[in-house]
Amino acid sequence: MSKVTSPAVLSDVRRELADLHQALIESGLVVWTAGNVSARVDDEHFLIKPSGLAYEELTPESMVLCDMDGEPVDADALKPSSDVFAHAYVYRHRADVGGVVHTHSTYATAWAARNEAIPCVLTAMADEFGGEIPVGPFALIGGDDIGRGVVETLDGHRSPAVLMRNHGVFTIGGSARSAVKAAVMCEDVARTVHISRQLGAPLPIAQPDIDSLYDRYQNVYGQ
Repeated sequence: MSKVTSPAVLSDVRRELADLHQALIESGLVVWTAGNVSARVDDEHFLIKPSGLAYEELTPESMVLCDMDGEPVDADALKPSSDVFAHAYVYRHRADVGGVVHTHSTYATAWAARNEAIPCVLTAMADEFGGEIPVGPFALIGGDDIGRGVVETLDGHRSPAVLMRNHGVFTIGGSARSAVKAAVMCEDVARTVHISRQLGAPLPIAQPDIDSLYDRYQNVYGQ
């Protein structure tokens, strides 16, 4: 068994991960026990939500420490999320990813059910996603096929979010918090673009303007 990072760091990540799962509830992105957040702990381990546990029962200690094959490090730990192998695949193939989120948020998942990318027709989309939010392939839950679809679909895309066909949303980020932010923003723009289409055809944003908006938001905006 490889050595895990310091206990203090592991404890901090556990607490943050528990808080981020509550953020999914507060943002209306999940219901019942669906959805999950994971966070990279070090080069060989990540933490993830346990399978089927109600959100109000989640604690820092209940988060499951796994190796990069998706196997729990502690034999006495709770069973990890059914998406654990998808998360593990992403971490193994994207060294830049520090967090992964999965939701079935209503509007974004409605686009996924239609196998339709969300077009970049809002400045907020250009800022956060750098273009459209793409659709990934259909894949069954339980293995690493979903993770493979996430990685392959986002290859060459600026978007930290992908709509997995007939399933839901997966987002990635340099940290678990940034992946949660992407999930919140994904649902927000999915809803807005859907409403816009009820009124008529949304107007596209020219690619040079998308590039300019993305660069400003990623490199200039904020403190």
